[in-house]
Amino acid sequence: MSKVKETLFSPVFKNNPIALQILGICSALAVTTQIKPTLVMCLALTFVVGFSSLFVSLIRRYVPSSIRIIVQMVIIASMVIIADQLLKAYLYDISKQLSVFVGLIITNCIVMGRAEGYAMKNSPIDSFLDGIGNGFGYSIVLIVVGLVRELLGSGKLAGISILKLTSEDGWYVGNGMMLLAPSAFFLVGIFIWVLRTADPEQVEEE
Repeated sequence: MSKVKETLFSPVFKNNPIALQILGICSALAVTTQIKPTLVMCLALTFVVGFSSLFVSLIRRYVPSSIRIIVQMVIIASMVIIADQLLKAYLYDISKQLSVFVGLIITNCIVMGRAEGYAMKNSPIDSFLDGIGNGFGYSIVLIVVGLVRELLGSGKLAGISILKLTSEDGWYVGNGMMLLAPSAFFLVGIFIWVLRTADPEQVEEE
């Protein structure tokens, strides 16, 4: 049980793919202006990285080393297509908001990194848990960034007015900078700083 907990929860804080490994930050810039598309993107990536790691691990003994990257890419692409089609079927409006960024999950370094670095060397169950854990680690950063950007940028969360804007006879003036991509860079940087301050072991020694 302790190994399962370690595999599943280590990527959330101790070895976070964005905060520690600095992977997958492009989508942190693109989809975090509102919390709804942020949550859907998190679910899509967690689904892809979890199941692609599972399937890569299942066939790892039968794949020649010379073509393993191609096989991994085919599996990941298949999972991305399934995720994209499910979003179009059940969450069409949000799928339109996410646009090409769901398809670009295939280029996300987290997915490929876990398939090559972990799933090729470990059992299917461990690989699946590792993938889900890394999806959670990715998600927590994006959710924090998405919450801050939407709240401070438009005074809303999930489309519900929290800080009433002056344009609506309220007191809050929306911070337009929070809706621009550079703000996500700063917020991710602050998140990394907080995480590494709380856990000094994550700071790289020179």
